[in-house]
Amino acid sequence: MTSAGAATHADETHADETHMRAASDAREQVRRVVDAAVRPMMRENGIPGAAVGVFVDGHAYVFDYGVASKQTRQPVRDDTLFELGSVSKTFTATLASWACVEGKLTLSDPVQTYWPALAGTPFGAVTMLELGTHTSGGMPLQVPDEIGDEAALLAYLRAWQPTYTPGTERTYSNISIGMFGFATARTLGAPFSELVERRLFPALGVTQSYIVVPPAQRGRYAQGYTKGGEPMRMRGDVLSDASYGVRATAADVLRFVEVNLGVRDVEPSLRQAVVATHTGYFRTGPMTQDLIWEQYPYPVALSTLLDGNAPTMIDSQPAARIDPPLAPNDVTWINKTGSTNGFGSYVAFVPLRKIGIVILANRNFPIAARVAAAHQILTTLDTN
Repeated sequence: MTSAGAATHADETHADETHMRAASDAREQVRRVVDAAVRPMMRENGIPGAAVGVFVDGHAYVFDYGVASKQTRQPVRDDTLFELGSVSKTFTATLASWACVEGKLTLSDPVQTYWPALAGTPFGAVTMLELGTHTSGGMPLQVPDEIGDEAALLAYLRAWQPTYTPGTERTYSNISIGMFGFATARTLGAPFSELVERRLFPALGVTQSYIVVPPAQRGRYAQGYTKGGEPMRMRGDVLSDASYGVRATAADVLRFVEVNLGVRDVEPSLRQAVVATHTGYFRTGPMTQDLIWEQYPYPVALSTLLDGNAPTMIDSQPAARIDPPLAPNDVTWINKTGSTNGFGSYVAFVPLRKIGIVILANRNFPIAARVAAAHQILTTLDTN
């Protein structure tokens, strides 16, 4: 090698080392911010394990904490699967929105369009939009235990009577969102789980997430723990796939956040569908109800987020329809919480600032603690 060639090689090596050090330093700076919020959150709430994904300054980071199982002491790793609970609903919204973009579904259509057996019933007249925004008229939170198959579900829905005029009250309901996904799957002509696992997830770049965890991947599935510390994993129902059925890694959910932020490429029709889920349809208390997602003007005070994500928001709340709907707006904090009996999750992102966070934990712990940790992390990173 000539002296000039050797010098060039040395310069390139030095540049590579400098870049690697800078990347390492950036990761450690983010880790310190995340640690400062997550370690106290875990300690104060008895959380065995957690995975936290952060997107900031054009980079994605995942940090793992604690154990996936208190019995085996297996540590949480980047490939650990957590139950997402109601964060699953955001994938349901995306699939339905994609069907809308493709001309296969219309949000203003009544449910009976997609399940004609409901024609002539109050539930059959509820629109797809009302299902996807929890404004269907006062549906219960959970599917009754005695409903074990589609025939029993149909009988239940045919007999249902609304408590409120659809479109006037927001009542958080797994039945509403479950039926939103069920009807979407009917119009697309395949089982919901198949549509999500074989079509939506690959298109989003989500590669390690499941509705039905394959036997070969069950060793990655974290053990969940109830509020009382008892081992617990999800037991689904006839509509749970669409309402709270996804098991995923923090890295996969963070990829989904990146798509929502507009920093990860997907096919144009899916990009349009994702953006459309950020449309605001109703105002309820301090927040605006999008298609499953919930949004607030940014910057947003922690107290506002705590009010909007309070347990009382599950109950019926007056809903003011936004007409015309509020177009997707980058100057927003968009979020969704999720819980099963053994897991807790929270996702939030700010499109304008291109920042986002995913918190997954293997214990059902207070939503306020998740929201506070996420707000501390994102606001700190956004001002650094």
